[in-house]
Amino acid sequence: MKTSIIIPVFNEEKTISEVIKRTLSLNFEKEIIVVNDVSTDNTLKELEKFRGEIKRINLQKNRGKGFAVREGCKASSGDIIVILDADLELLPEDIPSLIGPIKNGISDVVFGSRFLKGVKGINFTYKLGNFFLTFFTNLIFKSNITDEATGFKVMKREIFEALELEAKGFEICPEMTAKLLNLGVKIHEVPVRYFPNKMKRKRIGIRDGIKAIMTLLKYRYFYQKKGFHEKKIEKKPV
Repeated sequence: MKTSIIIPVFNEEKTISEVIKRTLSLNFEKEIIVVNDVSTDNTLKELEKFRGEIKRINLQKNRGKGFAVREGCKASSGDIIVILDADLELLPEDIPSLIGPIKNGISDVVFGSRFLKGVKGINFTYKLGNFFLTFFTNLIFKSNITDEATGFKVMKREIFEALELEAKGFEICPEMTAKLLNLGVKIHEVPVRYFPNKMKRKRIGIRDGIKAIMTLLKYRYFYQKKGFHEKKIEKKPV
């Protein structure tokens, strides 16, 4: 099975080259698709170093992470879709453990959980916010996940396409979770390593948390797109 690794990037000049190098070194069939969301630093210059080794999409207007992920998927050809952030908070080296359950027929969807084995160095406010968001998700969907906000969401291509994602910004993460749970898809979690970026935490604040909650509520109680809830997706036991 071929894996498409989609990397949305915005102003990550300090880490994007390292992310790509480490992802290229992974020993399985893959393609790397980097979606540059109109970065204003030297990100584009760094991407030029990998011409011919990656697929690169340069958006013409800054549209947000969600839009970048959706465009990356449209350009992909793999059987498995992996979303990887460009800031090295999550490690490319953990991708094999994420795609393993899918390749082995254990599950069709895998989340990389930062909290299954415990993690150090997370700001208390951020940790509390993530705990509440995960608790709230489990409460309204009657699910049992440990890390709703993880940036590591991996699934079969047909599952990704069935979600018909709409979000343009960071709210694509709760939209994915909500729609997967709406469709009754079992989410399998595996532990991943996590290295918090303090500067990034400053860019994701209370407003994003509120938007995430509103997104979960929207897709749990108010989403009425014709035919969505009637979709039949084969569910594998976990």
